[in-house]
Amino acid sequence: MFIDQLIKKIIEKRNPTVVGLDPQEYLIPQCIIKKYGEEIESIGEVLWQLNKVIIDQIAPLVPAVKLQIAFYERWGIEGLKAYQKTIQYAKEKELIVIGDIKRGDISSTAQAYAIAHLEGPFACDGVTVNPFMGSDSIRPFLDLCKRHEKGSFILTKTSNPSSKEFQNLVVEEKPLYLHIAYKVEEWGKSLIGDYGYSSIGAVVGATHPKEARELRKAMPHTFFLVPGYGAQGARAEDILSCFDERGLGAIVNSSRGIIGAHLKEKGRDISLEYFKNSVRNATEKMQKDLLKGLERNAKYKVY
Repeated sequence: MFIDQLIKKIIEKRNPTVVGLDPQEYLIPQCIIKKYGEEIESIGEVLWQLNKVIIDQIAPLVPAVKLQIAFYERWGIEGLKAYQKTIQYAKEKELIVIGDIKRGDISSTAQAYAIAHLEGPFACDGVTVNPFMGSDSIRPFLDLCKRHEKGSFILTKTSNPSSKEFQNLVVEEKPLYLHIAYKVEEWGKSLIGDYGYSSIGAVVGATHPKEARELRKAMPHTFFLVPGYGAQGARAEDILSCFDERGLGAIVNSSRGIIGAHLKEKGRDISLEYFKNSVRNATEKMQKDLLKGLERNAKYKVY
């Protein structure tokens, strides 16, 4: 089962971190670009080689990676080739792969998306899904999660500042994000694993600690994918309520904070060795920060 595999890897590596492989142009060091080119014909090779370097550094340290597909789609076919190769390579390195695709359509369209990203050419171990169009948009993903032991994370309370424009609207005396939470908990009932969590999880932003506390109570069997740590401003103490008393229940994403760590001191004109070290050091620093945050609170027994 997807969720049991993810939790086992978190415990094994003592690290609830997922690294976001989001290769925005300004993050890519010149040593990669100069070697593999920056023309549209070679951009796929640049993205692929960048990700390969990062994966080689983080694979011993983290349980999972997350690929935001937008940063590959923008380059067309060459970008999608890099996306596909990165998924395959990460799996070879025994990492859990989450496709951050945020699909949210209905009927045969949702079915096509689910097939493409859970069993087809871009098959990941888990994906992110937008529930705005209701159960019709979620059911094809649920079906494939059951059939292939995959996972889905449903957008529930996202980390962006303007999420409150809709997600915090009060409907029948409760904010909309709580209504979504109850549905996510319901959708996941048939996929609960050995640790008490479902393979149907929720995206819960680290930048909203108050809402995260509410959501943890509302979704006791739902595993959280938590964006917003680091570059978006959230700290380890902001996300403690996403975890249970065992230090389980959530995995925290960092993208720019890890793959762009070199920018703080050196900028983009660095050696390949410096880039490797910056990725590895930033990953280790995040792990220590999260574990320290969990252990600081006496009720958390971490792994």
